[in-house]
Parts: sequence; C-alpha cells; structure tokens
Amino acid sequence: MESGGPGESGEHFLYFAYGSNLLKERLQLQNPSAEFYCVALLQDFKLDFGNFQGKTSTSWHGGIATIFQSPGDEVWGVVWKLHVKNKSSLDEQEGVANGTYIPIQVKVSTQEGKVLTCRSYQMNDYISAPPSPQYKKVICKGAKQNGLPVDYQKKLEEIETNHYKGSMEILKEIEAIINEPL
Repeated sequence: MESGGPGESGEHFLYFAYGSNLLKERLQLQNPSAEFYCVALLQDFKLDFGNFQGKTSTSWHGGIATIFQSPGDEVWGVVWKLHVKNKSSLDEQEGVANGTYIPIQVKVSTQEGKVLTCRSYQMNDYISAPPSPQYKKVICKGAKQNGLPVDYQKKLEEIETNHYKGSMEILKEIEAIINEPL
C-alpha cells in the first residue's frame, strides 16, 4: 500500500481536477474508483490552455487545460477521491511518462474554508493555444454537473475556442456513457 504522496491517506488520495476531468464520466473512463469529494478553490493560480511542445492534442484537437502560478488569480475545480490503484492510470491519462504533465501537490480550500492537500497536474513546456469547442464543452458540462460557482462557469463559457469541427474518439466514448451528444 502506498502512502505519503500528495493528498494521500491510506488506500485513497485526493485529486484536484480543473479541466476535462471535472466531468465525472470523463474521469471514470480510466479511473473508475473516482468519487466526488467536494468543490474547491485553488488560490494564486490561473487556468490556461496549451499544446505540449507546441503539438496539438490528437485526442482533443486543440489546447488542453493547465494551471500556472499567478498571484491574485484563482481556479475552481473538483476534488475527487481515488483509490491509490488508480494513481498510475491517472498519471497515464495525464501523460506523465512522456513528460506532458507533471504531478504537483496543491493546497485548495473547500467552500466551507477547510484546506485540503491534493494531487494535481501542470503541463510542461507548452505553448498557449485555444481549446476545441468540444473540449471546452466537456469542461463546462463538468463545472455545471458539480456545481462550481456560477460566475466561474460563466468565465469558462467565455473562453475562446479554435472552432475545430471534426469528430473525436474520446467524445464518442463519453457520449456513450452519458447517453447524450456533447
């Protein structure tokens, strides 16, 4: 049994999601143990979208979400409780092995003011780029699904996209689970 890593206690760890993993069905594609824990705020960070080493995501056909330190800014997200057996699948999903993202430890505040230590991910060596409309829609649907603050949901809705119109395999998988088009 692993312990001692970011947001871990015994057989579970806490993961702070701010991108497509806000949507439960997206996260559970590869991490079935994920359970909603709470909505939380990451202070002094900013949400951005980009391409790792300037290469457009082949899954999402546009920039993908990341966070970076930015005093005075904030990122809302969801804290998920996952079994430690899903840590490797989460790392795999986030591209840790190829260097796309690195796991980081963040302290987030719940809406009740409790501070939690969580695992999260930050993209390495990226060039800012707008997300595809489909990727943005998954993020916005996840924000709504989990009750992120309405003002923050509006901010997400206002994100400019790259207007990509093609199909996406990952979107088909998510749509099959939620039984509705995205």
